[in-house]
Amino acid sequence: MGEHRSLPVPEGLEGERVDAALARLFGLSRTKAADLAADGQVLLDGETVGKSARVVAGSWLEVTLPDPSEPVRIVAQTVAGLRIVFDDDDVVVVDKPVGVAAHPSPGWTGRTVIGGLAGAGYRISTSGADERQGVVHRLDVGTTGLMVVAKSERAYTSLKRQFKERTVDKTYHTLVQGQIDPPRGTIDAPIDRHPQHEYRWAVVSDGKPSVTHYETLEVFRHASLLEVHLETGRTHQIRVHMSAMRHPCAGDLTYGADPVLAKRLGLQRQWLHAHRLAFDHPGSGARVEFSSPYAPDLQRALEIVSAG
Repeated sequence: MGEHRSLPVPEGLEGERVDAALARLFGLSRTKAADLAADGQVLLDGETVGKSARVVAGSWLEVTLPDPSEPVRIVAQTVAGLRIVFDDDDVVVVDKPVGVAAHPSPGWTGRTVIGGLAGAGYRISTSGADERQGVVHRLDVGTTGLMVVAKSERAYTSLKRQFKERTVDKTYHTLVQGQIDPPRGTIDAPIDRHPQHEYRWAVVSDGKPSVTHYETLEVFRHASLLEVHLETGRTHQIRVHMSAMRHPCAGDLTYGADPVLAKRLGLQRQWLHAHRLAFDHPGSGARVEFSSPYAPDLQRALEIVSAG
């Protein structure tokens, strides 16, 4: 086994099963988290616990995670719900379902976009690291929506440059708690790892520059639907910035969302969707734009909150 982690259980995970809590904290699959508990690698307040035990906020969690040095391989797999939006010799644009990572990584044994494309017979030929073939940007496991994957070397080089120069238009929709004031604006606040919690990110004075533009699309009694444009692409950027504004994404217990509202809306993850994606096609140079409808769980939550 590999890295040992020790931390207090966050309030947002109060009452969760051990396997579910580990999955949310460390990006593990529920199966891998259950295996760790079965192997005696999970302790709460010094006592070994099984996968179905319930965690208590503030209790001390200790876990030994899988060794990050273990080789990561691409496994061709069937990924239900992975929709191909566009495909040619240079790029494939996918609509990613919830619960799917962008690419394999240490500790993640769940489904991936790259594995799903391999399983569907797509050939990726780029110079990216083996497990990240063609991946030029990522979405969180719990975030749905549009991702572009480079299939050719020229596409990989072109898209990496476009993301670096910030000419790719990434438009997200998110349902946040409360009514945000002002209704449109820019959040310019640096982000880096949270000083106390390794699994979270936060606004910190010496972090990396991070800029988020938002506009309110619709206001409800307990929440607001926002359109968000990212100028930078930091890990968890929208989730961190909205939490810092005291309007966390609905369902995002990691960043302070109300668990009561999350349960009422039937949310098992943050209400965040990569709705539109536009970039210059690496082959033709023409501007191309794609859009994605809300995932079913997000649509249901929106219908509930709009009904009052």
